Amino acid sequence: MTRTVSLRFHNLPGSRAGFGRAGTRSLIADRPEGVAQGEGLGFNGAELLAASIGGCFWNDLHYAAEARGTVLGAVEVAVDVTLSGAPLRVTAATIHARIAADEPAHARECFDDAAATSTIANSVSAAFPVAFAFEDF
Repeated sequence: MTRTVSLRFHNLPGSRAGFGRAGTRSLIADRPEGVAQGEGLGFNGAELLAASIGGCFWNDLHYAAEARGTVLGAVEVAVDVTLSGAPLRVTAATIHARIAADEPAHARECFDDAAATSTIANSVSAAFPVAFAFEDF
């Protein structure tokens, strides 16, 4: 299966920030206030990458739970992206997840399934390592 996903940016009126849209959903990309005429109105590139990795993993946890017939309780996902070098580039990412499920073992199973199938994590891992850290509630 091949699929194309598109997001378009244009100027956010009255600023130099980028207003991105995909269908009915939107986000703002910007530099920190005072940097390259940024106003700090939105996310920078590294934050958007972390959001992409974390958001994809979040969804994959829920896909895995549904496939297993598991009910997830509280879920927390945090992503750390490490940047270094000149020019600056991403050198590593870590996905931290705390998961509660109807059965404690099911939380770990859903985590492992999501780690194995996460589209974005699997895509970027060719460029830099992506680590997964599990913790149950």
